[in-house]
Amino acid sequence: MRITPAERRGLLGHRHLLAPGDRAGLVEDVAETLVGLHATDAASVVLSARARVREPSPVDVERALYEDRTLLRMHCMRRTLFVVPTDLVPVFHHSTSEAIARRERAVLLKHLAATGPARNERWLNAAETAALAALTRLGEAGAVELTAEVPALQETVVMSPGKPYQQTQRVGGWVLRLLAMEGRIRRGRPLGGWTSNQFRYSVAPEMPPMDPTEARTELLRLWLACYGPGTLEDLTWWTGWPNGQVREALGRIGPAEVELAEGTGFALSADRLAAELGTDDAATPWAALLPGLDPATMGWKHRDWYVDPAHRPLLYDSAGNGGPTVWWNGEIVGAWAQRADGEIAWRLLVDRGAEARDAVEAEAAALQEWLAHHRMVTRFPAPLTKELTA
Repeated sequence: MRITPAERRGLLGHRHLLAPGDRAGLVEDVAETLVGLHATDAASVVLSARARVREPSPVDVERALYEDRTLLRMHCMRRTLFVVPTDLVPVFHHSTSEAIARRERAVLLKHLAATGPARNERWLNAAETAALAALTRLGEAGAVELTAEVPALQETVVMSPGKPYQQTQRVGGWVLRLLAMEGRIRRGRPLGGWTSNQFRYSVAPEMPPMDPTEARTELLRLWLACYGPGTLEDLTWWTGWPNGQVREALGRIGPAEVELAEGTGFALSADRLAAELGTDDAATPWAALLPGLDPATMGWKHRDWYVDPAHRPLLYDSAGNGGPTVWWNGEIVGAWAQRADGEIAWRLLVDRGAEARDAVEAEAAALQEWLAHHRMVTRFPAPLTKELTA
């Protein structure tokens, strides 16, 4: 089966963004259409949800994260922060986070050893035990408060000594990040509003066991259901796993192979794919203003089918992080930014006619009204984002 770029753009809208009023709810939407929400930039979580659920509100996202605990913020794919459904946390942890935590621990021990022989694994274990005891006593605490409680966390390490970009960091940040990656603590409500990237921490419940091979198979199945078809390179890039682990999981799933513009792709089911391609709403026009690092912007390594390669240097930063983007019918056609006075500024890079421009203008006005007094600072602004902000 051959799938054209236009058909893939139709699938993207059908699955991710079309008719958000028909979605069942926030958690169901994340699990069934996105797998997870990029959370390195806290504001992206709320804005990605806004684009997809009926009557969205920051309060709904905060309730799911901090009261109902149906969503959780955690490090997983490519060592990146994501917000994922709580019942899928073991899948993400055992497929991805465990391996990341082992590498993180080795790196931290290497930095500690450079400061003296006393800072070894035993020293780190004692610091972690003290941090967990303090969190148990306090119930919940931010990094600054917890570091004040545990003297070991106030110790420092020098990063990149002798380099122009040398910097000194407290051990506390490393230890908290490592404990979170290992599933021993979790992030709670931020120190500030929903755009804040500083969080409180609490002791996490015990992580349910799961075979890593089964966890990788399940996570890849979820990706294929939400993002497929995609290539082996797409899967390897998105998960951050070695090729061998991706191939092993694909072998356990037995996906359908399809022909894409960039080569062989994989879909969860040929029958399901054919049924989705035949839906009427795949051709319904839609516009969206998506935040930086949105799952639709960052879902694939190969992106030529939804963004003009000539525009990528304007829309992504040098590390490949996507900025806030303007979409029309499954294609990135421009960028947007919020200025200091709250105005939503946008620019189209592709002319798709009056209907597209009118729809984008309406979306920008709706987003500006929805944000009201909230002000965002995009953590990874693309070149065009910076230009629009200025």
